[in-house]
Amino acid sequence: MNVIELRRYVMKPGRRDDLIDLFEREFLESQENCGMLPLGHYRDMDDDNSFVWFRAFSGVESRKRALEAFYLESPAWLENRNAANDTMVDSDNVLLLRPARPESGFDVSGLRRPPVSANGQSAASSFVAVSIDVLPSAASEEYIARFENGVLPRLRAIADRCAYFVTEESPNTFPRLPVREGEFCFVAAGVCENLAALDAWRSEFPAGEVLRLLPARRSLLR
Repeated sequence: MNVIELRRYVMKPGRRDDLIDLFEREFLESQENCGMLPLGHYRDMDDDNSFVWFRAFSGVESRKRALEAFYLESPAWLENRNAANDTMVDSDNVLLLRPARPESGFDVSGLRRPPVSANGQSAASSFVAVSIDVLPSAASEEYIARFENGVLPRLRAIADRCAYFVTEESPNTFPRLPVREGEFCFVAAGVCENLAALDAWRSEFPAGEVLRLLPARRSLLR
C-alpha cells in the first residue's frame, strides 16, 4: 500500500450516518473489487458533520486504474452516487500520502472486516488518532528522524498499529477527484484502546491538528 488517501468530508447536518449506512452496504467490497482497499471510515468525535476515511492503493498508476474502474464503471457507484452525494456538502479535502519509510505504512495483518449482513451498530472498542502537521516544504530526512527518535516511541507506548506518512508529490492522475496540491504534510495515525490513550496522543502534537475518530462498524482499521 504505497499510496494512501486521507479523505475528509463535510456532511449535511444529520446526514453522516446515512452516508455510513450506504458506504458500508455498497462501497466497501465494490471498491476492493476494483483494486483498492478502504482501510477505515470514521465519525469525527469533535465534529458531528465530518466523515473521515482512509483508502489505499499499491501505487500511483494502480490508483488511476482503480478509480477509473470504480467511478466510471462500477454499478455500485453509478447506481448510488446521487444518494451518496446528496449527504455531503464538500468532499475535496483530501491528502495524497505515501509511507515515510517502506515499513511505516498501516499494518492490517490479522484484521477482518465484519460482514455486510451483520445488523446494528456495535459499540466501538477502540479509537483512531490522526495527527496532521502542515509543513513549509517536503518533510526532510532530519524531520522524519527527529519524529522517529523522539515522538514515535511514545506513540507506540500508547497506541497500536502506528503509521506515519508524508505527502505523495506525484501529480493527481484522476483529477475528477481533487486532492490538496501544493501542500506538504506529515501525518501519523494509530489505534488507541481508550480515551486516555487518545488524549495522550493529542498531547504529543500541541501545535498540529489531531483528529479523534470513532470507527464505524465495518471499518477495517479499528
